[in-house]
Amino acid sequence: MREYTTDRIRNVALVGHQGAGKTSLVEALLYNTGAITRLGRVEEKNTVSDWDEDEKERGLSLSTSLIPVEFEDHKINVLDTPGMTDFQGEIKNAIRVADSVIVVVDAVAGVEVGTELAWEYAEVYQQPIIVTINKMDRENANYEQALASLRQSFPKYKFVPVMLPIGSQADFKGVVNLLTMKAYYGAGKDRSDLPADMMEAVEAARTVLVEAAAEADDELIEKYFSEGTLTNEEIRDGMRKAARDSNLKTVPVFVTSGVKNIGTVPLLEALVVYVSPPSQRRVQVIKPDGERDYLLPPQGDDGPLAAYVFKTTTDRFVGTLNYFRIFSGAVHSDQRYYNTTRGVEERFNSLMVMRGKEQLPITVLHAGDIGVVAKLTDTKTGDSFADRANPITITRPEFPDPLFAVAVIPRTQADSAKMGTILTSLCQADPTLRWRQDPDVKQTIVEGMGEAHVNLAISRAERLGVGLDTTLPKVPYKETITRTHSDFYRHKKQTGGAGQFAEVHMRLEPNPGGGFQYETQIFGGAISNNFLPSIEKGIQSVLGEGVIAGYPVVDVKAVVFDGKEHPVDSKDIAFQIAGREAFKKVFVDAGPVLLEPIMEVKITVPESMMGDIISDLNTRRGRVLGMDTEGHKSVVSAHVPLAEMMRYGNDLRSMTGARGIYTMRFDHYEQVPAHLAQNIIAAHKAEQEA
Repeated sequence: MREYTTDRIRNVALVGHQGAGKTSLVEALLYNTGAITRLGRVEEKNTVSDWDEDEKERGLSLSTSLIPVEFEDHKINVLDTPGMTDFQGEIKNAIRVADSVIVVVDAVAGVEVGTELAWEYAEVYQQPIIVTINKMDRENANYEQALASLRQSFPKYKFVPVMLPIGSQADFKGVVNLLTMKAYYGAGKDRSDLPADMMEAVEAARTVLVEAAAEADDELIEKYFSEGTLTNEEIRDGMRKAARDSNLKTVPVFVTSGVKNIGTVPLLEALVVYVSPPSQRRVQVIKPDGERDYLLPPQGDDGPLAAYVFKTTTDRFVGTLNYFRIFSGAVHSDQRYYNTTRGVEERFNSLMVMRGKEQLPITVLHAGDIGVVAKLTDTKTGDSFADRANPITITRPEFPDPLFAVAVIPRTQADSAKMGTILTSLCQADPTLRWRQDPDVKQTIVEGMGEAHVNLAISRAERLGVGLDTTLPKVPYKETITRTHSDFYRHKKQTGGAGQFAEVHMRLEPNPGGGFQYETQIFGGAISNNFLPSIEKGIQSVLGEGVIAGYPVVDVKAVVFDGKEHPVDSKDIAFQIAGREAFKKVFVDAGPVLLEPIMEVKITVPESMMGDIISDLNTRRGRVLGMDTEGHKSVVSAHVPLAEMMRYGNDLRSMTGARGIYTMRFDHYEQVPAHLAQNIIAAHKAEQEA
């Protein structure tokens, strides 16, 4: 791999819905630049991007691949992202470090939920967007319909074709370049004259292109009004400015077929001329005092170091690989650099660029480039490197809360010993993956954005040497009381020698939102002061394991107001037992109930599916809070019990044909309906007796 300076680098994130053909498009780009000698196919499990064993097995992209493409003395760092909405973290981080977003749209399906999600992330980071309508060779492919779906889904944007398709479906054989006014057949390396039957459409489309370019610059629009046209270079400059202008919201549109390798060379040319060099990137940073600021263009090797780690992988043989983007400054191999997030210095021994899984060693990476460093000790995904004298950090993306969870059980004692370390390393590499020990349900929980996301984490844990079985997590119910009640318990045990004696009179009161409180109202010395902590210790032993269903007790006030003791037989353990049993006895008669977690859920679906979603929420005991419209989508907000949402992602995908997405976060606890609580309590008793 040659060494490329900042002005010769382009960084693009290839995004789009699952199945839009991103990986096949990358294969075509590599093939046309001579990096590979044969086009790989996803079905044959031999593509450069999908090199991971899990990706080959499932036949889809599961993580972002870095694919540098060398073309016309430029290096285009292509970040091929997964299309499944489960892998939002990968998509967000790729967009964070790119300088332009290439949205790949299926010519048959048009805009899908993955398209909309990636578009939203591009807007958050104010990234210029380029669209390519891919798979034009497929049966039922329709360029005009795909373009119309873009305009309908994103009405604030102006979609300006730069290429037009020649033919469609099985007859798709090339593209017309509206700048050069030439036809490019096949991959598009050679120019030909325009098809006669397309002249009128091409002239009209070129006029739209020139006008869109002129609008981006006052000088260009003056020239256009005076001369009626612009040079090809001026059109490119204008379109590049228009794409970066948040007010104009102009999106250049291209046409391709990755599988058939049609229109891919014109797309490569576009990535060089329509994507700004990384020196023009404006990036937000956090200064040591916590204030947010911006690194403003131009950025180069002579600026202060600013680099961001956007991906970490762990291999049991290779070790840890950290993928990073340099926003300012340069990075050399065999040098030490300061990790401002961790406050440690790391040595960059083996510096490389990656092409899929292929490692290409390099000695220096210039500002704007994307590279990989192996075997750093403390660095994780989301960390920043900067000068120790100016320890800024790059702002991280905000990631959504998990939507899918499993309880994991290590298969052996050896797996149990390694589980925590392996799960921690996986979660540090993926900000949308989490694991925790849940004391309420006494389970180890792994959480992610969906079933595929969590299953991938379990598979990777196995590959790293930890065998894990999974099961459905228990719902973290709580136990509490609804009324005040009092009673007493006498503990008396005689074993021949010194016995045990304690009598405790206790009152329990509801304490909504106040947690557990312990109070004594002993008068006349009925119980010695040194035994009062023993009673509380006995009660505390019950709070974690519950009384009626095995769940933690909350929001109860316990008042000890009377009791008895024996001058010889009363001791600490006797009052612990009496306190514990008195609490349980009074609790059972104080109107005990179960509380369940209620989640705030927001579901985004096409308007036509709103009725089905609301009907389904009603069957899940949901309470609809409101309905909004965003473009042609409807957003339903509701409160729904967690017990009814455990596998909602799978159900929503089935109901909407994968066109619906949702977010979910904990909101509050509410009382479980009596008939459901009885079933939970009965199940607990059966488990205890088994």
